[in-house]
Amino acid sequence: MTSIRSATLADAWASGRNNFNLIRLFAAWLVIYGHAWAITGSAGGDLITRLTRFKFAGGVAVDVFFFISGFLIAASLARNDVRSYLASRALRILPALVVCVALSVFVLGPLLTTAADYWRHPMTWDYLWANSSLWASRYTLPGVFESLPQQAVNGSLWTLPIEARLYLALLVVSLLGVLTTRRYTPLWAVAMAAAYGFAAWRHPLPEWLANYIWCTAFFITGTLCWLHREHIRLSPWPLLALLGFAVLARGTPWFHLPYFAIACYGTLWLAFMAKLPVIRRNDLSYGLYLYGWPAAQLVQQFSPGGPLHNMLWATLLAGMLAAVSWFAIERPALRWKRKMGSE
Repeated sequence: MTSIRSATLADAWASGRNNFNLIRLFAAWLVIYGHAWAITGSAGGDLITRLTRFKFAGGVAVDVFFFISGFLIAASLARNDVRSYLASRALRILPALVVCVALSVFVLGPLLTTAADYWRHPMTWDYLWANSSLWASRYTLPGVFESLPQQAVNGSLWTLPIEARLYLALLVVSLLGVLTTRRYTPLWAVAMAAAYGFAAWRHPLPEWLANYIWCTAFFITGTLCWLHREHIRLSPWPLLALLGFAVLARGTPWFHLPYFAIACYGTLWLAFMAKLPVIRRNDLSYGLYLYGWPAAQLVQQFSPGGPLHNMLWATLLAGMLAAVSWFAIERPALRWKRKMGSE
């Protein structure tokens, strides 16, 4: 029997044990931590920004989210038919999102707005529709948080429309047969390399497009790793070599290369090889991500302070809201998913 310590990715995946829930929970917290400087209007940046000179903590977390998503969604698509796949994705994302957006519009907004025409303002209803439908990202509500360094009610929602479109794109690719045969791997690799290359030299591109392409590169890479899991061996040595490369490339235009590889391979190594506490039952990561920014804005509104002050109180508040979201909304929705036979 192959030792899990020297397993291929396929062996590790077949074991049924992984740390993805813990990694996503930590990544969701990194988003809160990384945003604390912008939300409090503080100079400097978080520890990851200072160490890498490349990306802030929240950006790293988003990259990890999209890589994990590409890996797990490819696995889900392989197990489910089209109806079950679509139901599974919708039930995982939409219920908690719709409630979060509705709370922002119908509770947070009326309590904090300075706008007399809040209910008549088209921005209010555009925020509700665009965000809850995943059609687009809208960030502000009339008269809400207008005196703060950041006016966005929820600046983290921009990733979710991208995520939803990638789910649909992967389904189309699967229906075309590209996902089920490896002869198309060069096309996948070229798509990933092109996406990453465009995004790495993002200066000529609008920010929204660069972000879209960048997230797509990580998602595609996760999908490729799942497709070729039999050929990927998990070992600390490549990771150590990449870390050495990153140290040498820090501060140069080439740092994005080891960064990308570490974000992807390092996530797999942590997910399957690292001895970490396994979270099997209660996954608070999505709720923590949804409520992290609004919680931080509320802390800044009523108890302004420095980044660490904001991060600590925002983590506490968002954690409580995430727990309510999980037990009251997300977990019941997942039960419906299982009743439909999707995984």
